[in-house]
Amino acid sequence: MFVVTILSLLVTGVVSGYLLRHKNLRFVQWAIKLFIWGLLFLLGIEVGGNPNIIKGLYTIGAEAIIITLFAILGSCVAAWGLWTFIARTNKQKGGSHEG
Repeated sequence: MFVVTILSLLVTGVVSGYLLRHKNLRFVQWAIKLFIWGLLFLLGIEVGGNPNIIKGLYTIGAEAIIITLFAILGSCVAAWGLWTFIARTNKQKGGSHEG
């Protein structure tokens, strides 16, 4: 039932957006920011009030840092590999790899 509610709200929003597409809806962006800030604040209250999370914060933080570093490293390696592949392909075609 929860999924039906979420999908119904999403579809209603899409239809409303489509019908109101010619109206000035700049307030929507402001409202979204406000709601996201409010949700982040409430999430902080929930996390701060959970003793299990607070006790394990050091472990959770260390794991998050390790995952972040490996994600950055993987992205850099993939970008370097793609750049090398594109440069090699351009060189074979007689083009330049300079952007």
